[in-house]
Amino acid sequence: MSSSQQPFRLAVIGSGPAGVYAAETLLRSAPVKSGELEVSIDLFDRFPAPFGLIRYGVAPDHPRIKGIITALHRILGRGDIRFLGDVEFGTDLTAEDLRTHYDAVIYATGALKDADLRIPGIELEGSHGAADFVAWYDGNPDYPRTWELDAESVAVIGNGNVALDVARVLSKSADELLRTEIPANVHEGLQAARTTDVHVFGRRGPAQTKFSPLEARELAHPKGLQVVMDPRDLEQITEAQWEAIKADKRTDQVVQTFVGWLEEQQRREAAGEEPTDREGGPVQRRLHMHFWHRPVEVLGEDGRVTGMRFERTRLDEDGELVGTGEMVDYDLGAVYRAVGYHGSELPGVPYDARRGVILNQAGRVTEADGSVIPGAYTNGWIKRGPVGLIGATKSDAIETITCLLEDIEAGRLSPAPEREDDAILRLLEDRGVQYTTWDGWMALDEHEKSLGAAAVDADGEPRARIKVVEREEMVRVSREGAPQPTHA
Repeated sequence: MSSSQQPFRLAVIGSGPAGVYAAETLLRSAPVKSGELEVSIDLFDRFPAPFGLIRYGVAPDHPRIKGIITALHRILGRGDIRFLGDVEFGTDLTAEDLRTHYDAVIYATGALKDADLRIPGIELEGSHGAADFVAWYDGNPDYPRTWELDAESVAVIGNGNVALDVARVLSKSADELLRTEIPANVHEGLQAARTTDVHVFGRRGPAQTKFSPLEARELAHPKGLQVVMDPRDLEQITEAQWEAIKADKRTDQVVQTFVGWLEEQQRREAAGEEPTDREGGPVQRRLHMHFWHRPVEVLGEDGRVTGMRFERTRLDEDGELVGTGEMVDYDLGAVYRAVGYHGSELPGVPYDARRGVILNQAGRVTEADGSVIPGAYTNGWIKRGPVGLIGATKSDAIETITCLLEDIEAGRLSPAPEREDDAILRLLEDRGVQYTTWDGWMALDEHEKSLGAAAVDADGEPRARIKVVEREEMVRVSREGAPQPTHA
């Protein structure tokens, strides 16, 4: 960019970790830090509040993961990245608008849709995508305020982090979750839940789960919960497989957690003792861990879920998963599939529907024929698919920003014709978009904390926060609590 075209104008679509870390990586790059390249960055989000999947896709009782917000908050709070919320890409702003106002754009919209589980009966009433349930209990403003929780026995399909989150929320008492930021409607829904048994099913064995040792241990923490193991799931692990398990510290710790639960269960059964929760209290709910179960069919009557059929599996001599031919049926009232996420298509942006990602090469957006679209980039799950956590997102950002800087250096990017900072704000206002700002988020943040301070949890302690759910209320609090920019 020539001096007359400085600063370099960048739009980032999505304010979750992928979007924030892409912007931060550019700001920390050598050309920017040395003053050789001046940049102006606008960060857009479809929600009135920032932080994307961390706010709307992580279980509220996971403060360690929620703590990532602290890092993102610190970055956005510096003031060198402008946040513009409640702006829907494809409706409020188009790809053509971005080409007019920005020299480049990075799409970092993540993946919030459930991946398909293609088995008969998956469409029955009572069969849900786990991502939809997560959005409900996380207070996503675009989802209904109620959730049907009248099934006593529930299946969660999957052995990843989302399956764990869903199983844990279904297994906890509603009052335990008052320690978190859950909205009132979520507490009321969980309080009325009739759930007594949660069954978690994985196609592979205990050693192939994606759980961390801490996450595995946390499964047994809820008050009034008994964890139930099937001895067969551990008995079918071969001696060679045990040696491989013990050679990996993380895997060994996870599997030993399951072994410990089974040994305690068998000890109590042999002694004729009644089961208890982790602290010796009465059992109110049971969490059943099932391994070596491949989903075959969701069973139903009159259009509703009544059960599920699985095939028992095993690992063959080559370590490949194979079916045993043994079918097992379970009586269930609801099914939650947590078999992965799938990215959504963005209007006017080339998309691979099979993989659920934006077409790209190392972060450069491409047409279907592989030709690069100048000035268009992508980062995070919408770039590479929904795998990996924050570390992978940061690595992605380095790759994407490296490509962006190479293109700037090589003169491959055409300057945007409309370069004034506030031109995009006037465009949004002319279209009646009630956008929110970082100052607005600060007002909403304080408002949610004040709601928490005015309420108490089950122990009588003030709550840290109560999340606002209604989009209109989020926008109202944000805009009334922060002065809006004025333009000539």
